Amino acid sequence: MRFIASVEELEGHYGTPGEASLLKVARRMTPAYRDWIGRSRFCILSTVGPEGTDASPRGDDGPVVMELDPGTLALPDWKGNERVDSLRNIVRDPRVSVMFLVAGSNNVVRVNGSAHVTADEDLRQRFARDGKLPRSVVVIGIAEIYSQCARALMRAGLWTSGDQSAGLPTAGGILSELTEGRIDGAAYDEAWPARAAKTMW
Repeated sequence: MRFIASVEELEGHYGTPGEASLLKVARRMTPAYRDWIGRSRFCILSTVGPEGTDASPRGDDGPVVMELDPGTLALPDWKGNERVDSLRNIVRDPRVSVMFLVAGSNNVVRVNGSAHVTADEDLRQRFARDGKLPRSVVVIGIAEIYSQCARALMRAGLWTSGDQSAGLPTAGGILSELTEGRIDGAAYDEAWPARAAKTMW
């Protein structure tokens, strides 16, 4: 197998991008992008660090990010697995990409930029819910924002192919396999819903 080894060879293979794919790029929030991102409850935060890359799903029951100004977004870090892989990467390398999805839409909006992690009390208070605050907030400076081609989600039938989760390995099953049974996968799965409900925020 031969690999493409240069940008010139790659661009020669693919040719010139369509005009629309270049004109859709903005450098800050616009009314249309603001409306789109404001309706997104789920995004994927991609980061890079010395050990490699990381992509982390982030979700909320309302807008997943808050606009601080047209060039800045704030993403709260709610309860998770405490690995802080993404946050660790951002502290050492601020480059990030965020992909925003809206249920039912085959389009995806991407923000590329730089980020910083803050535990600023005033900013954390802006996300308060039921007396709980995010542990930190990722503040994202927008370098570019644009919509992505819908073909990937259309090919996947992401919103139209129905529930395909039957028979999937569970988190407990994966843990049991990796620990050769030291962790009781069935017990882990049974306890998980109640544990998650108590630690959602």
